[in-house]
Amino acid sequence: MWNEKEKYVFDFEKLKVYEMGLDFVRAIFAVAKEFPRDYQYSVGDQLRRAALSIVNNIAEGSGKLSKKEKAQFYRIALNSARECIPMLTILSKDNIVPEADANGLRENCIHICNMLGKLISSVGI
Repeated sequence: MWNEKEKYVFDFEKLKVYEMGLDFVRAIFAVAKEFPRDYQYSVGDQLRRAALSIVNNIAEGSGKLSKKEKAQFYRIALNSARECIPMLTILSKDNIVPEADANGLRENCIHICNMLGKLISSVGI
């Protein structure tokens, strides 16, 4: 029985990769606010969706009972993280995001990719 005084914690909320994904999403949303209009509705929207997809698919995958389904959602999260890399490169090369900021986001994304790879391996399919 759920006690209103105790906060319920989902399994995925205990995962470090989920926590890092949330930080990444927040950073992406913060930087995307500053995009010029022509980038706001193209690269900006796609980058925000891809970043959100990382954490959403980790959450959805954690609730699946079969290892195959669980791994599939974690793979989608991994592919969404990879999708962020070319957009960060474009934003850096077009001087929309300072190179140092883009590199920091890229490093965070790479770390998330590595953690997701390990999470997928841990499912054991």
